[in-house]
Amino acid sequence: MSSENNNFNNDDELKKENEDINKTDETVEEHAINYSAVSGSKEYIYGHSEDNEPKVEQVEEPKKEPKIEYTVNEEIKSKPKRRGGRFLSTVALVLVLCLGIGGAGGFITSYYYRNNNNNNNVNNANKQNIAINLNNDAYFAAAVNEKAKDTVVGITTTTVQAYNSFWGGRQEQDVQSIGSGVIVDPDGLILTNSHVIGDGQAKNIVVSLIDGTTEQAQVLWYDSALDLAVIKVNRTGLSAAEIGDSDTLMVGEPVVAIGNPMSLDLNGTLTTGVVSGLNRSITVENVTIKPLIQTDASINPGNSGGPLFNAQGKVIGINTAKMSTAEGLGFSIPINVAIPILNQITNEGTVTSVYVGITGTSVSDYEQRLGIDLTAEFGVFIIEVEKDGPVYKAGLTSGDIITAIDDTVIKDMSDLKRALYQYKAGDKVQIKYIRDGNENTVEVTLKERPKDL
Repeated sequence: MSSENNNFNNDDELKKENEDINKTDETVEEHAINYSAVSGSKEYIYGHSEDNEPKVEQVEEPKKEPKIEYTVNEEIKSKPKRRGGRFLSTVALVLVLCLGIGGAGGFITSYYYRNNNNNNNVNNANKQNIAINLNNDAYFAAAVNEKAKDTVVGITTTTVQAYNSFWGGRQEQDVQSIGSGVIVDPDGLILTNSHVIGDGQAKNIVVSLIDGTTEQAQVLWYDSALDLAVIKVNRTGLSAAEIGDSDTLMVGEPVVAIGNPMSLDLNGTLTTGVVSGLNRSITVENVTIKPLIQTDASINPGNSGGPLFNAQGKVIGINTAKMSTAEGLGFSIPINVAIPILNQITNEGTVTSVYVGITGTSVSDYEQRLGIDLTAEFGVFIIEVEKDGPVYKAGLTSGDIITAIDDTVIKDMSDLKRALYQYKAGDKVQIKYIRDGNENTVEVTLKERPKDL
């Protein structure tokens, strides 16, 4: 699916032994700071500055607790259904989306389809052949728009919301919300946010393309912990975005966000900004999302799931959240987080998750909740090891603290979850762990996560 032979490159059901601290390596732990979720978007970018020195202005932080918004459901239409009681009509019902995750982590839908191109070439197919001259700073965004505008789509989802009727009893109604997405394969693969598709609970998903046509979409994969999802429409020959490398981003680089703020009537809205920060983290409904790109490019309700482009018109992020109590604070998921998932789907038709077989929590969370000090400064404290699981066979036990998998530092559950997406069943990894104050390393053979976990 790439004409340039460029590849996309870049654990276990929640066991509630202890309600306060037990989490599996498929989930993320709770943090002390909570942000209320309404809707959201995040973005990131990179570029150069030429003659002018950057001017930094300090702004006094708001005294209110930060509030993170998910920018997916702006224009909401309701179609009530009766469920044994009178229907209470509402003029505007806002669907509050939260990124809570189940014990089994992300939902996986297998979907096989024929790829007429080389299976290893899953990037940059059908991209617009437009050269961007960075020497003309005033018009680079216009060139990015010409190159990438056909790859941005609108996503309208219908979910069912239940509520208590004024007259008593439970009622349900259909709620429509709007988000964005980006085409990553000419055969109809679209990358977006998990919360845009209701974390897999949407009963209907309609994609609006640049040519004015609409298509029903099928969910191939989603993970609410990563806030990413892949959907597919039954179309071929679409313009696909060129994928960039978010690991090379620098603070201060210019970026461009394209999406559908507020409604589909404003589809293709372009905003510009810079990469304001890297490796940020936010916590929404006790779920921590990281690493994130911070940007000051304007992000509004409806932008969620839309792409963040660098100055060369390559996707470097997926917009996901904004801080509602301040201006110019938007966040994007680095595209390199999504690349291993996209590779699996394009090459194998499905995403298979591996696991290590533990129940655990971060060192900081364990210390805070139990009021004790551990010898390790960071890592995942193993509360329970699943019998016959990967780390059980390698000799790890309750009380050990995992600090790294291969060269990836593991500080908490979300780190562990993201790291495991880089591997497949049968892969051997080196796990560093601390036991009785001593650091050890053991080889672990990863296994495919059982479907009942």
